[in-house]
Amino acid sequence: MTKKGFDISQYDFEKEAEKIAEKPGLLPYAHTAGGVPIKPEDKGKLKTRAVQAMYEQSDMQLSQIKEQIDLLAKQAKAIQERTQLSERIYLADMGFEPLIGKSYFLYNRNEGMDTLSMVAPEEWGKKLPFKKFLGEVKLLADHTWEVTRTEIKA
Repeated sequence: MTKKGFDISQYDFEKEAEKIAEKPGLLPYAHTAGGVPIKPEDKGKLKTRAVQAMYEQSDMQLSQIKEQIDLLAKQAKAIQERTQLSERIYLADMGFEPLIGKSYFLYNRNEGMDTLSMVAPEEWGKKLPFKKFLGEVKLLADHTWEVTRTEIKA
């Protein structure tokens, strides 16, 4: 017997050997008091996180596509407006052949007819010979027109 009252002759080594794992690294749990706890994964949580990530990713991609659609719609509207303006200009009186990349001036006459001129509103002097200045326009390479200004410079 020892000081604490433990008799080593009474100790059953074979029974205690059954409590010790031969390959502790393969146990599905920590085999020492200081070991990292190994918890089985909750499959429901895993699936929930995966589905949540999937929805977030899908929403982000759909948002990007919506932005692209909005941009394309804006560009289509600008082309449509440019086409309508071009049609109006080609129906206007013009006594010259416009050149690509050059600016011209669109006026509305008293009779309601439009006129394309090479003379800016500031160059007419005190009184404009037309009812209204509609804008300065520029002929683009695709033979459409774009408005570069709508106000008379002071």
